[in-house]
Amino acid sequence: MSEQVINGLKPEILWKRFYEITKVPRPSKKEEKILKHFKDLFTALKVPFKQDKAGNIIAYVTATKGYERAPVVILQGHVDMVCEKNKSTVHDFDNDALKLKKVDGWIAAKGTTLGSDNGIGIAAAAAIISDKDAVHGPIEILLTVDEETGLTGANELDPGLLSGKILLNLDSEEDGTFYVGCAGGIDTEGIFRLEFENTPTGYDAFELMITGLKGGHSGSDINTGRANAIKLLARTLIELDAVEYKLGSITGGSKRNAIPREADALIFIKTPVVSQAEKLVKAFEEKLISEFKTSDGGLKVEFKKIFSGAGKVITEEFRKKIINTLMAIPHGVISMSQDIPDLVETSTNLATVTFDKNILTIGTSQRSSVESAKDYIVQSVTSVLALAEVKIKSADGYPGWKPNIDSEILDISKKVYLDLFKSEPEIKAIHAGLECGLLGDKIEGLDMISFGPTITGAHSPDEMVKIETVDKFYELLKGILKKIAA
Repeated sequence: MSEQVINGLKPEILWKRFYEITKVPRPSKKEEKILKHFKDLFTALKVPFKQDKAGNIIAYVTATKGYERAPVVILQGHVDMVCEKNKSTVHDFDNDALKLKKVDGWIAAKGTTLGSDNGIGIAAAAAIISDKDAVHGPIEILLTVDEETGLTGANELDPGLLSGKILLNLDSEEDGTFYVGCAGGIDTEGIFRLEFENTPTGYDAFELMITGLKGGHSGSDINTGRANAIKLLARTLIELDAVEYKLGSITGGSKRNAIPREADALIFIKTPVVSQAEKLVKAFEEKLISEFKTSDGGLKVEFKKIFSGAGKVITEEFRKKIINTLMAIPHGVISMSQDIPDLVETSTNLATVTFDKNILTIGTSQRSSVESAKDYIVQSVTSVLALAEVKIKSADGYPGWKPNIDSEILDISKKVYLDLFKSEPEIKAIHAGLECGLLGDKIEGLDMISFGPTITGAHSPDEMVKIETVDKFYELLKGILKKIAA
């Protein structure tokens, strides 16, 4: 059925490659199957390739006849995808193919992320190889691993396998835009070692769930005002302080780079006050729906009685500490750029709450295009966690990509865009973690831009790619390659 969805779409060779990619599972850190797919493809197309210790693949595509002396161009994208699904969707991201659907000029997946981030980009790079109409000099296709959970592939890349000094990153999501800069980022965790007590008698078990939110990319969607399911769950639990309840467990979110769409808690309520608790939750749901009716109209607060054989609940001291910490941790836009209009400069995402035996972990992610501002928001988050007296763990982070408005490849690309589409492209920086910053650190003198088709809802099951912009994106890519070769 999925293949029928893309039948007739242009450019045919790109959509064919993308469809092939959607059949191969490719979660971050589990890229073995998609890497094998590309190695088999390159072998079939008689394109030599190498693989570094990190797992990244570099394929060496010969130039169109007559353009062998043109500059080497690196086409770069990442093979992994964010694996998110709706709670009601049955899908195994380790083994199942994605199921595609067409919706009013867009391609999406049924109940899951689509993986157009960065599936369309790597499909375009692969399509160039066998596209007889493509004119280009020597190409190095760089396929990196584990971009979505830490930019590991770019960070551990062996730069000695590449000779190109021009890089086209194919991982942007806005038609008509060239990106020339991005934010750096770092992850920060707070780890609770919990204490428990016996579940008291005379209490009923309830599941409290926040569902129906849009979620989205914690960089590019952080300024949309969308609700954070973990924050809303904590707020709802604060409302329930008016009755006597115990906390059995709490979880929310799934990825560090996604705004959490769902969160839930197991709670125990004293039987005589159950009716009061139900009224409190219903009344607070109405307030939240009103608060987020514009930015997140699908919001639901579900509160249902369940059977639970849980013998233990979190102690009152730790219950209060957890909820107060979730309430105090900042989330959202911290500051806007003073140099680039409408660009988020610094933000933080309260991303996940995981619960395993006696360990509860709060995961957060900070971004900024200014290193000192990134340090500041990390310090703000760690200060809250320090007040909660929990173990704090921070990743190494990754650098931003400083814009170069005088870039030669930017100038070439702007001229190609104007010639093809008779309009000027937008030049932007993005509040998200492109691999360009790391790659620029690895390869001296690298001249880079990033571009792509229009993709919305990335990192959520609402992810869609606009069909007509894919054709435009591919035409632009071929035009830039031809201009460089000439």
